Amino acid sequence: MAELPARLEVLGHFGPLVAASLSHTASPTILSAGYKTNVIPTEAHAEIDCRVLPGGEETFRAEIEDELGPDVDVEWIWEPPIAAPADAELVEVIREAVRESDPDALVVPYLLPASTDNKHLARLGISGYGFVPLRVPDDFDVFGHFHAVDERVPVDALHFGADVLATVLRSA
Repeated sequence: MAELPARLEVLGHFGPLVAASLSHTASPTILSAGYKTNVIPTEAHAEIDCRVLPGGEETFRAEIEDELGPDVDVEWIWEPPIAAPADAELVEVIREAVRESDPDALVVPYLLPASTDNKHLARLGISGYGFVPLRVPDDFDVFGHFHAVDERVPVDALHFGADVLATVLRSA
């Protein structure tokens, strides 16, 4: 697995997305302390957005608590990570649909290092798969545009995605 990050360049602009799913992450996103600029606060609070690989929950919690030290109280508000089988029949249907539209395409199952509604389906025992069949130019920063002020993809990418999705729906 150590050599995997170096091999992700074959995925082009999707490489960094897959790389972000190869390890746990913890990002402090909400920090608060004090009530006035000239008063030193007696305590501080942080909310940390944690993305944990499936199966790593307990070791991750221990690592975070150890890193923060004994003087920090930790309250976990926890949604366990979810995963769906990469060898499911639907994955092969997707792979074939993509190949039908682009024979040179590479379909790579990966863990999404972001939040999805699949967590709600997982509670019901339903495996969910994210599927974004976009074919964009190499110089188009597709992930830099997701959820951005000027969120967009090229029209050709939408046509490609609609064609591939139609094939999946006819085949599944």
